[in-house]
Amino acid sequence: MKSKTRTVFVCQQCGSTQLKWMGRCPDCGEWNSLVEMAESKPGRGRSSSGADVPRSAPVRLTDVQSDGHDRVPLAMKEFSRVLGGGVVPGCLVLVSGDPGIGKTTLLTQVVAQMAVTHGPALYVSGEESAQQIKMRADRLGLSGDQLYLLTETDLDEIIVQIENIKPRLAVIDSIQTVYTSELTSAAGSISQVRECAARLQGLAKQSGTSVFLVGHVTKSGAIAGPKVLEHIVDTVLYLEGDRHHAYRLLRSTKNRFGATSEVGVFEMRGSGLVEVANPSEAFLAERLPAAPGSSIAVTMEGTRPLLVEVQALCSTSAFGLPRRTANGVDMNRMLLVAAVLSKRLGLKLGDQDMFVNVVGGLYISEPAADLSIAASIASSLRDTPVAADLALVGEVGLSGELRAVGQLAARLNEAAKLGFRRALIPKTYRVSEGLPGDIEIVTARSLGEALAVALKK
Repeated sequence: MKSKTRTVFVCQQCGSTQLKWMGRCPDCGEWNSLVEMAESKPGRGRSSSGADVPRSAPVRLTDVQSDGHDRVPLAMKEFSRVLGGGVVPGCLVLVSGDPGIGKTTLLTQVVAQMAVTHGPALYVSGEESAQQIKMRADRLGLSGDQLYLLTETDLDEIIVQIENIKPRLAVIDSIQTVYTSELTSAAGSISQVRECAARLQGLAKQSGTSVFLVGHVTKSGAIAGPKVLEHIVDTVLYLEGDRHHAYRLLRSTKNRFGATSEVGVFEMRGSGLVEVANPSEAFLAERLPAAPGSSIAVTMEGTRPLLVEVQALCSTSAFGLPRRTANGVDMNRMLLVAAVLSKRLGLKLGDQDMFVNVVGGLYISEPAADLSIAASIASSLRDTPVAADLALVGEVGLSGELRAVGQLAARLNEAAKLGFRRALIPKTYRVSEGLPGDIEIVTARSLGEALAVALKK
């Protein structure tokens, strides 16, 4: 059956398809984002490119052989842990992040390690020449006879080379530069990104080659291209961090083969991205224990507990409307904690400029850091330091009560390892409920009781 062609209008921001042109996309609300494209509807048994699609038959689960599909470990333990324990053969992974954050550096190190330890690997670049990639490899101290470089943007040629080399790992840098000649749109368009990712997915599943895609981001920080791109891939990794800090966080937001919300911590150096074995110790290395406005929060990033320093600064405003600035914490969460301090405890914050910062470039999104934020604000306002040996864990409610948080035992174990002798937690916990015995547990029912303990001279 022959394929039928029709004209549709595709949004270049969200990928939605409309039958007629409109000034504003009804799905994402963007103006002038609909572009006219020709869409081919394939006949039965044929793909959009006109090739025959092999038919498959149902197979019993017990008859499926899983041999040869064990995870491939990497020398970079942080990267393997974020993936769930290693690289799964035949997986399709999307790695995204801001420009200049270190995506290319990280994947160059990963593909070089794979080539040295597990066989041939292929690095495909559509943005750099082979000489430029070689210069980076020399700077990072990487080499290997099994590492192949390809500077190509034609998807058909890339697939031919992958089938010839049969690499264990192939990196495509980036998916926005790759195109297929079967579509008339330019590289990086919605249709090109979607079609190229779908064909690379089929190649990965059939050949067993693990494929890593580098994805661009929009000015708002979201992954560029249609949302279907994130649905096609097996794993979505996001490399984030402040470019003015040395630390980089590799975060898993989707993982079909492991836990989501896992985080790997790296430090950017001249020799590339180096794993940080103890992130909590690194984040607290420059802390001044007796400084007012500073407290220690125990937060969870995936399954990993991290101790971070939360700083706050309160100063009398010279204007009628005081400023509120949050760096590393949610602004709405900070305003909620400040409102509870004002209403329930009577702290006069209405004429105070308030600044809250998480040291090291880490972003805390969970409410378990509420108690630490409140203690830092109160400490700065009263100019009284928080006890240096005290770690704080707890969510603050609107009535001023302290609420329980998850995985408390793991949090307190991490605090004890770093030498903290006391931990302030909500009173809803019982000390006998599997909590570590090598750290003194101090409980409080309300925020007022907690601050009385934390700011006691």
